[in-house]
Amino acid sequence: MRRLLPLAALALLTSTLPLAAGGAGPFGAQRSQGYDYWGPQRQMIRYGQQAIFMCNGLFTSNRTLEQVFAHELAFLPDPVGTPQGGDYVVDRSRRAVAIGAPNGPVPVMRAAFREGIGCVILAPDQTFDDIDSLPSLGAPLLPGDPAAIAWPDGDRVLPQPLPANVDAAKLQAASDWAFDRPSPEQDTLSLLVVHKGQIIHERYAPGVDMTTRTRTWSTAKSLAVTLIGMLVDQGRMTLDDPLPFEWLPQTAAPDQDPRSAITLRHVLNMSSGLETIDNAGLEYATGSGLSYWAGASSVEGARSRALIRQPGTNWDYENYDTLLAVYAMKLALGSDEAYHAFPRTALFDRIGMRSTLASTDRFGDFIFSSQVYTNARDLARFGLLYLQNGMWKGERLLSKEWIDFVRTPAPATATRGRQYGGQWWLVPDDRQDVPADAYSTAGNRGQFAIVVPSDDLVIVRRGLDYGRQGFDRWALTHEVLKAFERSARER
Repeated sequence: MRRLLPLAALALLTSTLPLAAGGAGPFGAQRSQGYDYWGPQRQMIRYGQQAIFMCNGLFTSNRTLEQVFAHELAFLPDPVGTPQGGDYVVDRSRRAVAIGAPNGPVPVMRAAFREGIGCVILAPDQTFDDIDSLPSLGAPLLPGDPAAIAWPDGDRVLPQPLPANVDAAKLQAASDWAFDRPSPEQDTLSLLVVHKGQIIHERYAPGVDMTTRTRTWSTAKSLAVTLIGMLVDQGRMTLDDPLPFEWLPQTAAPDQDPRSAITLRHVLNMSSGLETIDNAGLEYATGSGLSYWAGASSVEGARSRALIRQPGTNWDYENYDTLLAVYAMKLALGSDEAYHAFPRTALFDRIGMRSTLASTDRFGDFIFSSQVYTNARDLARFGLLYLQNGMWKGERLLSKEWIDFVRTPAPATATRGRQYGGQWWLVPDDRQDVPADAYSTAGNRGQFAIVVPSDDLVIVRRGLDYGRQGFDRWALTHEVLKAFERSARER
């Protein structure tokens, strides 16, 4: 039988052992792990990304396989296959895609188009036989032909001269600035400029037109906060009440869980204090990536983070903070039926966003932190709602107070330029070349809807940027404003 040393003797023994070279510790412990333990999971998520990108590119955006490989998949470091073929399957009858080789080292990842939603990612152990179990939304489309309905409710835009205060050559120069990028990684698909409610400039890249839907990425967060604001306006949600659900893992005394101090305001300000998951190199390995690209539950993942800071004291851009607010919205609506109908009935249908699809995970929960597909005109309508202070055709859809909230810098951004409000981005303090009242949605790969109240202006830029990206939305705003007569305010 082995004899165990008393604790005191063990402590004495370990305290007298010499340190290993380099001061690593008594047992030669390394200071850095070095090895990427998330490597296999990253590869699974890459397959899932390609499945979603290809599925939506083909069946939501109606693009060709060649276009999908040239543009949608340019974001991926090593896509599977080529337009001519490879270890992937496109099932056009099922409107589904599978990425990977059966029995390979990485699970085959699959995505399928669902009516009213767009493409949904399946779990690694699901097959095309499981497609019918995925959520779908079969609500009837808005009546009427949008081509016969005048802008902004429809798409009929009559030719008209530019306003007298707009310089056509400078407006074209701003457009060229957006499309003729010095960086090959910045790939502009569309540019819309709306002034005083009218489209004064509209341009698309080859292979793209006003009907083309692409992923909004995090511009979806601004759509989410709009829907939440409608419920706050109705008194069905409250900014400063604790979030109305139990956290995971559940504790014996939920009321003593420190996360119960987190409010709706905290998560909308990206200041929940919860553990960082989507940053520090893990954004495509774990966290929300598992629900975006691998079929995990977005709701369970969002509720499973530990509190590491006092809520409201630190700004940390996390997809799961948005999804916590969306889950609270679901609970406020009271039923799955009301929840699934709400984005269309409360917002999209009311302002003519006929082409917008809000996607869900396979459990039917909206991934309103990123997974929305829409076109440039629908985003211009959305920006116009904010430019009009929440009014649409004489009806108030969103309160002025809520718009003030989303445009107010989150307190935790006070030392970092006050660049973020409530799921909308603000002009940083050190930016002097654009009006300070401008604010913007922002999504990966260059998705921007910019609202400039002082110039009665909405600017929409859609892209499929890749690599380092870095498209400067405020520089675009500055370029567009050059086309307008200089006011007393210096730009």
